[in-house]
Amino acid sequence: MRDAKIERNTKETQIKCSICLDGGEIDVKTGIGFFDHMIIAFAHHAGFGLKLDVKGDLEVDNHHTAEDTGIVLGTAFKKAIGDFSGIERYGSFSIPMDESLANVSLDLSNRPFLVFNAKLAQEICGDFETAVCEEFWRAFAMNAGITLHINVPYGNNAHHQIEAIFKAVAHALKIAVTPNADGSTLSTKGVL
Repeated sequence: MRDAKIERNTKETQIKCSICLDGGEIDVKTGIGFFDHMIIAFAHHAGFGLKLDVKGDLEVDNHHTAEDTGIVLGTAFKKAIGDFSGIERYGSFSIPMDESLANVSLDLSNRPFLVFNAKLAQEICGDFETAVCEEFWRAFAMNAGITLHINVPYGNNAHHQIEAIFKAVAHALKIAVTPNADGSTLSTKGVL
């Protein structure tokens, strides 16, 4: 099984995460209702099992909770994927969500990078500060070793824009983590 467990405790957040790239139960509690909704949708659409328990300093704002969740989730994902061998490596997916569209392309390359081109239409979705969406994905990409390009060319409802992003990343990852035919590393170098 391609799975991992991570625990990270700081003065700002205490996070426990277990992930299985081959499926399983989904149980997410971050203390931010909208964020829970997005991460549950992410795990469901990727086909991942995910248990995530986050306690953060929400009395300050959402930033530490969202960023540290990205750090832990990315670290767990990288541990579960191992040496990046035996997988398709690349994934791209587009998700329309009503008036919004998200296009995602990614490379499980062990060379982390984030391109985030999205002008989110509102500053708040429920109890979620939309500015931290980019911070979450940056932390996830950097700690997972993923080159991640997120583009939202249009949309006027931040809920739809962000949900399209989370689902598009999920489907792109689902493609990229698919086992390849011969178990090799998809690189002319032989390693990633």
